[in-house]
Amino acid sequence: MAERTDKAKHAASFDTVADIYAAVRPGYPQAAADWLVPEDAALVVDVGAGTGKFTSQLRRPGRTVVAVDPSPHMLEQLIATVPDVEVRAGAGERIPLGDGEAHAVTFAQAWHWVDVPAASIEVGRVLRPGGTLGLIWNLRDERVDWVRQMSIAMHADGDQYSGSETRADVREPFGEPEVAQFPWVARHTRDGLLDLVRSRSYFAVMTPDQQRATLADVAELIDTHPQTAGREVIELPYVTVCFRYRRP
Repeated sequence: MAERTDKAKHAASFDTVADIYAAVRPGYPQAAADWLVPEDAALVVDVGAGTGKFTSQLRRPGRTVVAVDPSPHMLEQLIATVPDVEVRAGAGERIPLGDGEAHAVTFAQAWHWVDVPAASIEVGRVLRPGGTLGLIWNLRDERVDWVRQMSIAMHADGDQYSGSETRADVREPFGEPEVAQFPWVARHTRDGLLDLVRSRSYFAVMTPDQQRATLADVAELIDTHPQTAGREVIELPYVTVCFRYRRP
């Protein structure tokens, strides 16, 4: 119960960072989006769509994309940036579609917020037989030294990649997934990296003193590490990890 309460608190914090989230969070490699969702999927539901970072990459001629999120502030940002998709309030455990309607359901950076058994059943309900559940995460690549040090400074909470096996927790009616990984690089300024820290849910729930201390630690790292100091453009390496499940 404590874990669910903490998750709910962190998830709700996105209401306070929707603007900065939309401005600084990176998108995803298009190759990852193309791999995750079948090309012929006619109705795709992006749950936990947030500001539409991944939703925008799902659009295709002849495809209907439905964006679902519990945060009204996030959805306001999505409507402004991705106006040609349908928007509905909901969550992984409460997807506002009928039984068997969807060809694919995606969660971009969002599956870790759900109650896994309940969300697995709910996704199974809205997917047609043979439909696809796709999970995708952008993970900072901690095999690079300065990235590992930044994760420590910003008190990172599960959004980093170390090279070890990565798994997702998905329950019945789904079995084992297909897995794919896509390394890539996002380019930021120094201030952009600090804004990236500000966009995190775990930063939003810190006290003001904790936030100031965290930003000071990250700024000091950027200004002193040999791989980042004095650079106008800083390349932040990511590994995008994808899990693709089929509904029996």
